[in-house]
Amino acid sequence: MKIVETVDVISRGNFPSSRDWRRACRHVRTAIKATDWPHGSGTFTIYPQSGKKRGEGNGVVPIRIPCLSKLRELGWQLEQLPTIQNGAIEMGDLDALFQSNYGFIGFEWETGNISSSHRAMNKLLLTLKLGGLVGGFLAVPSDKLKVYLTDRIGNIGELRHYLPLWRDTVIAEGALRIYVVEHDALSFDVPRIPKGTDGRALR
Repeated sequence: MKIVETVDVISRGNFPSSRDWRRACRHVRTAIKATDWPHGSGTFTIYPQSGKKRGEGNGVVPIRIPCLSKLRELGWQLEQLPTIQNGAIEMGDLDALFQSNYGFIGFEWETGNISSSHRAMNKLLLTLKLGGLVGGFLAVPSDKLKVYLTDRIGNIGELRHYLPLWRDTVIAEGALRIYVVEHDALSFDVPRIPKGTDGRALR
């Protein structure tokens, strides 16, 4: 899988220029680039069918498996949420968490609809604001990739409108980055990525 765009939403204080943040960025880029389909193929090739109709297109949940596996190899904890000293976050675990010298750094891979993307961003921003995180990442599909995934999957095209609002969040120290991800190739010779179920929504 490739990264086609990097969006820095928050970059405040000394942390964004620290070795810890640079290392976390390197880890996440490495993990994204290790994300392949079919798993084990070494490249991300997607079945080029629109996901707008029920039963067509590709699911999204299996996509993140190689990425999270690589992050775990690099020392990240999976399905964790940091402790907040003053308050509580009750919005579910982060996909991955890394302990740096400055504090925790969180990672989320978008596997839901656009509302899910907003919840992920709100979780990262609020945890940054409350001091539970010092850095965070969100990986979302590009406008080209979203066409072949479950309809209404969270994507950069729709999130981009909210960047000015998120950038106004009062955070003295920290970094929050969005990586926009995309397939390496298209082919009808690979299997479609399976869809799971989440309530009535196919994922």
